[in-house]
Amino acid sequence: MSDEIPLSQARRGDRGVIVQVGGRCHHQEHETELERRLLELGFVEGASVELLHEGLFGRDPIAMKVDDMRVALRRHEAANLTIRREAR
Repeated sequence: MSDEIPLSQARRGDRGVIVQVGGRCHHQEHETELERRLLELGFVEGASVELLHEGLFGRDPIAMKVDDMRVALRRHEAANLTIRREAR
């Protein structure tokens, strides 16, 4: 069974597919800029993601594999990405 969650709630080893980019920031100008930046980094709908590593303090930042590249984000940035998590 699969479910949709913000990427910020994923745990190490979770895999999934991005189903939505943006839509969770409270300030319109920040949301637009963050969404543009995420898209430039390759966080597009349909991209495969796997959470590889979590930081020691507060589990922040998180490192993930997005298709064939590795990227690190803060959890508040990852909250703007919704993934369909694969069943383990």
